[in-house]
Amino acid sequence: MKLDFRQIVIVIFSGFLLSCSSDETGTTPTTTMPPFVNPPVTTNPPIPNTINYLALGDSYTIGQSVCETCRFPEQLKTSLRSMSSSNISLKIIATTGWTTSNLLSAIESQKPESNYDLVTLLIGVNNQYQHRSFSVYEKEFPELVNKAIILAKGDRKNVVVISIPDYAYTPYGKALSGDQSATISAEIDKYNTFAENYCNNNQIAFVSITDITRLGLSNPNLVASDGLHPSETAYKMFVERMMPKIKTALQN
Repeated sequence: MKLDFRQIVIVIFSGFLLSCSSDETGTTPTTTMPPFVNPPVTTNPPIPNTINYLALGDSYTIGQSVCETCRFPEQLKTSLRSMSSSNISLKIIATTGWTTSNLLSAIESQKPESNYDLVTLLIGVNNQYQHRSFSVYEKEFPELVNKAIILAKGDRKNVVVISIPDYAYTPYGKALSGDQSATISAEIDKYNTFAENYCNNNQIAFVSITDITRLGLSNPNLVASDGLHPSETAYKMFVERMMPKIKTALQN
């Protein structure tokens, strides 16, 4: 039987396909696995062996109505020493009743050296208590933060700002004539909001402890014997809240 041209083409094409199929099935592809590489291990830098610490503030920093080792800068110093065995020197520039203006004047007159590894700042309650214009705080708080940076070797990462406690939640605050608790708390919130926003906008660590002090009426152990200032227990809670930011500051 004679094949026409179309049949011849089909036979040839079919043979070609069978040949390709045979080649593919007879060949086993090889794959090469990339070598396993262990991910890099990252560790936090150690806390320095020697730490110069400067605490700036008012009665909440000096520890009005609590023992000298009970105030938060001393408790912070003890916590750091037990954690890292560091040699820690502490200087406090703070006095009961100081406003931002008083603290600025004290820094100017004492002229501390700009060699601190850590500077904490807690200020403003007396601006509120003495009914100073809020505009004074708006001007002087940034000035104090900038001075703290200079004193912290010019490194903003070494500065930690702490929020203002709320004395409305103390027996003293509750006993003020006319029950001014709501007004006091609202004004404290205004000061703290300004400070926190300023710190966030300028890459300064900010630690809020105000909520701890607002437990003062339900938990009398958080209030000192004078019925106004934080107790040793409250300051311990401050330090626990502060420690993550403090360690970050010291490890930079």
